[in-house]
Amino acid sequence: MKSKTIGFVGLGLIGGSIAKAILKIYPNTKILATASRESTIEAAYEEHLIDNNGLLKIHQFGQCDIIFLCSPVKVNCDYLRQLKDIVKPDCIITDVGSVKGDITAVARELGLSHQFIGGHPMTGSELTGLEHSSALLLENAYYILTADDEMDANTYNDFCSYISSLGAIPIKLTPEEHDDATASVSHLPHVIAAALVNLVQDTDDERAIRKTIAAGGFKDITRIASGSPTMWQHIFLSNRNSILALIEKFQEELDVFKSAIADSDSDEILKLWTKAKDYRDSLTIPESGQARFFELYCDIDDKAGTLVGVLQLLANADISVRNIDIIHNREFEPGVLRIEFYTQDALNKARTVLTHNNYYVRQRTN
Repeated sequence: MKSKTIGFVGLGLIGGSIAKAILKIYPNTKILATASRESTIEAAYEEHLIDNNGLLKIHQFGQCDIIFLCSPVKVNCDYLRQLKDIVKPDCIITDVGSVKGDITAVARELGLSHQFIGGHPMTGSELTGLEHSSALLLENAYYILTADDEMDANTYNDFCSYISSLGAIPIKLTPEEHDDATASVSHLPHVIAAALVNLVQDTDDERAIRKTIAAGGFKDITRIASGSPTMWQHIFLSNRNSILALIEKFQEELDVFKSAIADSDSDEILKLWTKAKDYRDSLTIPESGQARFFELYCDIDDKAGTLVGVLQLLANADISVRNIDIIHNREFEPGVLRIEFYTQDALNKARTVLTHNNYYVRQRTN
């Protein structure tokens, strides 16, 4: 699919990352965009990401070959209604939301099923906004695509190929399959993470002991609670039935654990944990371009200049560091210094450099 003009309605983390991936592969693409804040558009124009310098009205997207709707789910539905009488007959409209039921229903209602392809890149970050976007965010990430029967098979396959050319891995599902699957592996975990964070905060004391000693395990399981509250408000309301059904099932799972612990049933506890461990260990997590996967841990002495020495070694080897921090609570953590990199190649190079300089370097097993 050789598209010359592509539009983005919304240009945050995901929209900005897709736009950057497109320009990386297809540098001659014309990209138009609008956003909720004019400053976002000005920043995108200044970095030569888009061709317009200023907010666009929806009718100005009529020339586009593909339009990505990159706003919260309910907002995307409103934009789809506005685009109905504006887009070209062969324009593909797609979205990046993590719920497909609502927007697919709107496309059917508007008679746009032959032009609408639901999209959900399974990638992201707890950070939001264009400033955190990256062309690498799609790299080897699953990208779910959904379509109705009215969608031409050749058009659908062409769009799948286009998404694949950006570095992602397309997966074709029905809208219903998508919403049921993401409710279990994405939406419910976000409910659990947010609820757990609220629980710890509500039970902490004036010394903030729980917050102070929060270890790697707690931070790992609750990292996703740092996502956009507005976005998750839309998701929970849009995929309400599937999420509620899974919350009921999860409460049943908690009751099983609760009973085993209350009864001091060591065999049942071991059985439940072994079942979870075996399934978790069977998961394969692709390195999807998200920098949090490109991290290593390094033990260093608590001496003046040691941290600077590590950074100097990496700088001398021309290795860019995305983030670095000292781990104060080492429970479940493989090292005292955590270093994040932008790519797997940078991580591999850093591991070699540090190891050759007698640093003890490890990576966490996912």
